[in-house]
Amino acid sequence: MAEAPAAPIEVHYWPTPNGWKVTIALEEMGLPYVIRPVNIGAGEQFKPAFLAISPNNRMPAIVDPAVEGEPISVFESGAILQYLGRKTGQFYPAGERDRVEVEQWLYWQMGGLGPMSGQAAHFRNYAPTIEPDPEKLAYGVKRYTNEVERLYGVMDRRLADRPFLAGAYSIADMASWPWLRGAALFGQDLSAFPHLKRWFDEVGERPAVQRGCDVGKELRKPPPEPGTPEHKAMAEKLWGQSGKSVGDQIEKAKA
Repeated sequence: MAEAPAAPIEVHYWPTPNGWKVTIALEEMGLPYVIRPVNIGAGEQFKPAFLAISPNNRMPAIVDPAVEGEPISVFESGAILQYLGRKTGQFYPAGERDRVEVEQWLYWQMGGLGPMSGQAAHFRNYAPTIEPDPEKLAYGVKRYTNEVERLYGVMDRRLADRPFLAGAYSIADMASWPWLRGAALFGQDLSAFPHLKRWFDEVGERPAVQRGCDVGKELRKPPPEPGTPEHKAMAEKLWGQSGKSVGDQIEKAKA
């Protein structure tokens, strides 16, 4: 009798760089999955059911029912990539020396490339729709644009003598690659970094990467017009959070 197919992993997701990391990995590893959209612009990340698996009210998160006992839930994209790598034995080496190579570049992305790119995108593209005085934004624009450029230089030098960040293609590449798709939004020109551009182009040609980035593309809509009540509401949910406001959003979602 044929073995029943594994239950699909539930992916709580929105089509952003952090979401793409996970769908790329799932496609590369050949794991079955189902998407559970989390519309972050509409505040769905504050719903109690989502907070139960992602207490930081950030997507992505996964729930894996194909395990012994209760399903396993994981939040934080780096932790998800490590979990999937251990589950499948793919793109995350078992040997300590090779695993360290992958982990240090995975954590480099989590602590540097992703957050700094996000800040550069915010101050260059979104903050001007909230704060009309460019002088108040100038330092943030310069600070984060320069930091992203520095990080691109780190990657460019790393990739000068090896095909991928940790030598062999790994979850470290899957973590960093989505954040370079928006290089222009961060004020960067990839042609200034030839080794990085070579890597970006080669990874982008992988069929699994292309499939992973296509997941949920129909969910992306143009943002509301600046100055409208809809834009204000979206901005508060995405960029105006504090401890109190998150608590208020959670209570509102419960109602």
